Amino acid sequence: MAILETIGLAKRFGGIAAVADVTLAIEKGARHALIGPNGAGKTTVINLLGGVLKPSAGRILLEGRDITALDRHQRVRLGMARTFQINQLFLDLTPLEAIVLAVSERLGFGFDCWRLVGRKGAVADEAADIVERFRLADVMHERTAILPYGKQRLLEIALAFACRPRVLFLDEPAAGVPEAERHELLASIAALPADVTVLLIEHDMDLVFSFADRISVLVNGALFVDGAPDAVARDPRVKAVYLGEELDA
Repeated sequence: MAILETIGLAKRFGGIAAVADVTLAIEKGARHALIGPNGAGKTTVINLLGGVLKPSAGRILLEGRDITALDRHQRVRLGMARTFQINQLFLDLTPLEAIVLAVSERLGFGFDCWRLVGRKGAVADEAADIVERFRLADVMHERTAILPYGKQRLLEIALAFACRPRVLFLDEPAAGVPEAERHELLASIAALPADVTVLLIEHDMDLVFSFADRISVLVNGALFVDGAPDAVARDPRVKAVYLGEELDA
């Protein structure tokens, strides 16, 4: 069963079609990767799905419900969360403080969390669990601004996870992470709960093919190939598109 669908999704910027007539179905619990050469429109698709951009045409369905006109915060409330290519973090907070804030906001406490957290054991317990899940315990009391980049990427995924998403968009989570810090990041992504549907954009093909159970390829804003990883890897059209090209979002 598809949890998220696009029907004829399109986005134009003036005379440029960044996304053109994309019809896509993402199954519940899937590990779905969206790949393509430079300028293919992958991040634009994520921005449309998450509500950052409004489509020029087409529809977006979440479990059959049309959410095309909903704002970003409404989609988050329905169970959609994302990370960005460039971190969106509270640099003056510690990881623990940021996660407590995210959990409290989801539960409706907002900025009262600092006053209430001592009396709301569920918030503290959930925040502690997220800190452990995303391997942040060793830096949870340090300012985010001074964290190694790999830890910052982990924190951004942790904050998205704190929203309790049913659908999680990861936009190049491994980009720029030094090799020495990649293991924790990749292990955390691999350990995401099976009931969370993940749509991944990533230029690291080793990560894509080790993680994804389905891959969609965009070229010039249009859906080019869609299928199982083995089939996509063997497809001569995909090989032709990538021959001599560097993958990026």
